[in-house]
Amino acid sequence: MNGLADWIALGVFRSPGPEIVSIGPLTLRWYGLLIASAVIIGVTLSQYLAKKRGVDPEKVGDMVIWLVLAAIPFARAYYVLFEWKSYASRPGDIIAIWKGGIAIHGAVLGGTLATWLFAKFNKLSFWELSDLIAPSLILGQAIGRWGNFFNSEAFGAPTDLPWKLFIPLANRPADYRAFEYFHPTFLYESLWNLGVFSLLMGLFFWGLRHPVKLRNGTLFLVYMIAYGAGRVWIEGLRTDSLMIGPLRMAQLISLVGIGLGWAGLIWTYGLGKRLPDTVSAAKNAPKKKPQGS
Repeated sequence: MNGLADWIALGVFRSPGPEIVSIGPLTLRWYGLLIASAVIIGVTLSQYLAKKRGVDPEKVGDMVIWLVLAAIPFARAYYVLFEWKSYASRPGDIIAIWKGGIAIHGAVLGGTLATWLFAKFNKLSFWELSDLIAPSLILGQAIGRWGNFFNSEAFGAPTDLPWKLFIPLANRPADYRAFEYFHPTFLYESLWNLGVFSLLMGLFFWGLRHPVKLRNGTLFLVYMIAYGAGRVWIEGLRTDSLMIGPLRMAQLISLVGIGLGWAGLIWTYGLGKRLPDTVSAAKNAPKKKPQGS
């Protein structure tokens, strides 16, 4: 049997396959649909938050173009770099992003660079823009992780837990061909990300009521800490981590992010200093709550 309905009828936690529908040479894939949905939802949410903060939502919409143009290529390049042995013999697949194979840390690095440049050119606060993007980013990650489910990838070690995930033989690592069920680490991370999203949204609306207390950059710094903490333990369950020697890159980058996040919070709240920004201190001062918000 094939398709999502058959999967539900069987009562087995397994992917119905990566494709939604094929019409001639055109194929609509779940992975691409989820990424596109995450971008659309993220733009809408960030513009909504910008309006609440008194920032021109059109500027946020313009910035998203920069983010997409930077984040997706960086995410793919990051993944290919650490999986070069696999792609060296099939260079045509390097651009086949619809087959899966992107790294969120690459996307964050590319997106951060794009946000900094956009803020610099438009004389806006980098940290304020980052705060407006952070909730959308983590929500997009929660949505995007389901692309891994449909592609039967990014799963963990074998398990017999009730929520175990069936993985087709062709997708299992060579050392685990004898096992059928694995930890659904994509699900763990998706749920964790939803929790982080709730935390950031709670802080955002708290900040609207106490604008002087919540400083620019706080949401993005909390994102770095909270997402990184979840990724460190979830990555330890996975069988397909990107490695540099004996180290799992995602854990290493997450630990660096956690450290930088805490350093930023201590710098702003502990020492009372302003984070280095793309605008002057006067322009970076907290805004009053907009009327009618």
